[in-house]
Amino acid sequence: MAKFDLTPKMGQYLDRHLVFPLLEFLSAKGIYNETELLKAKLDILSKTNMIDYAIDIRKQLFPDEEVPEDLKQRRIHVVAQLQELQQEVEPIIQIMADEEVMKNMENMRDSKTLINFLSKDYKFEIDMIDSLHKLAKYRYECGNYSVSTSYLYFCMLVLPQNDKNYLSALWGKFASEILYQNWDSALEDLNKLREYIDSSPNQFGGNSLQLLQQRTWLIHWSLFVFFNHAMGRELIIEMFLYRPHYLNAIQTMCPHILRYLATAVIINRGRRSALKDLVKVIQQESYTYRDPITEFLEHLYVNFDFDGARQKLHECQTVLLNDFFLISCLDEFVENARLMIFETFCRIHECISISMLAEKLNMNPDEAECWIVNLIRNARLDAKIDSKLGHVVMGAQPLSPYQQLIEKIDSLSVRSETLCGLIERKLRAKTDIRWGNQEF
Repeated sequence: MAKFDLTPKMGQYLDRHLVFPLLEFLSAKGIYNETELLKAKLDILSKTNMIDYAIDIRKQLFPDEEVPEDLKQRRIHVVAQLQELQQEVEPIIQIMADEEVMKNMENMRDSKTLINFLSKDYKFEIDMIDSLHKLAKYRYECGNYSVSTSYLYFCMLVLPQNDKNYLSALWGKFASEILYQNWDSALEDLNKLREYIDSSPNQFGGNSLQLLQQRTWLIHWSLFVFFNHAMGRELIIEMFLYRPHYLNAIQTMCPHILRYLATAVIINRGRRSALKDLVKVIQQESYTYRDPITEFLEHLYVNFDFDGARQKLHECQTVLLNDFFLISCLDEFVENARLMIFETFCRIHECISISMLAEKLNMNPDEAECWIVNLIRNARLDAKIDSKLGHVVMGAQPLSPYQQLIEKIDSLSVRSETLCGLIERKLRAKTDIRWGNQEF
């Protein structure tokens, strides 16, 4: 399974704290040597302030050794530094404890008015925001993700978008929400980050390489949201397949992400219209990245190789079972992949042997017959079963012009929405520049 594990590739684009859940998962799966995984965890922890966690890992690695003195001293230093930073931002912490003030802040539209309001009535100084940002990062490095979230939320309310700490606060809050498993807020932060990156290229000095890097990080971090949020499986298709900047980033920097996009399309019955676009991308990138999931689609929709697709489906189950993001999709994936094999097979044949079909679907004949009966019962299939002969007899299945029209309208709707969003962002950017010129 190690050859299909993407953790080494993914880790290059993830914050070190986001790598921990992946390492814990690998440890439970036993794909790698446990001692090597513990060493990897200890190496990552050495760059954070999670000293107690590092001590626990070290005890597992070296049970007969004493805890090094430098680790004990570092723990004392971290606690002292936290207390010092906490004192520097005490006025802000008092403001945050007042719900009424926070509500007023949320209703204020621009940071200048907000800073004047806080300075006048609450002994607030703008320099405190730098200290609060530093404290939020320090808390994050200690593993206090919920506290870090609230501090960074305050920073984002006060800071203008062109401030040097604004983008850092956005990324920090996004990571904190992921690690705190607050998926609704994490999705909001994902959208804010994407809008900031897409609509503020000047913030990166027009540097195309930096923009590509930012989008590549966002693609990888977003997987935590897309495979945990209820809307994620729909949103991942729109972002990865139908937003050209992000599809370009995937093709240029990280074609391994096609595994997750392909899985989302397979398990999402309502987005079958995306299959054609996805298969085209998979074919274009097949020389740089292949795995059983992308090969399953190639076998089925390019080569019409049903035996190859059946074999790849068996391999897909092993891949999903050992992938941190996809393991929860396993049953849905198998069910929908079998349905795709069956539907494609039925388009070609009018009368099908149940025993042969069972072989194609990796099922026994009785199980296959029950599965087909359920499909017919749920009105997803125009067919009849001849139990005496052991055949499935397909009904006439002419292509419905109405259905074709609906699919084209759905596709156009998504693209129109994307264009509208782009136009709005351009207009907003022009308005911001105009107002900015008037202020200065």
